[in-house]
Amino acid sequence: MKRAVNDRKRCVACGVCALQCPREAIVIENGCWAAVDLKKCVGCGICEKACPAGSIRVEVMEVTDGK
Repeated sequence: MKRAVNDRKRCVACGVCALQCPREAIVIENGCWAAVDLKKCVGCGICEKACPAGSIRVEVMEVTDGK
């Protein structure tokens, strides 16, 4: 399963990723960095391409069943 993750150290909190996200899965948290809601994110990569700081990347994440 693919999901977007953000490197908070590189993020400049510009909000471009949040504006581009078709699922509204990204918000700017505390005016400091982009936070990705992994329940809403579908891993489309639009935010990764839009990020001017290169802080967001789409990664394959392991799916766990909660056990």
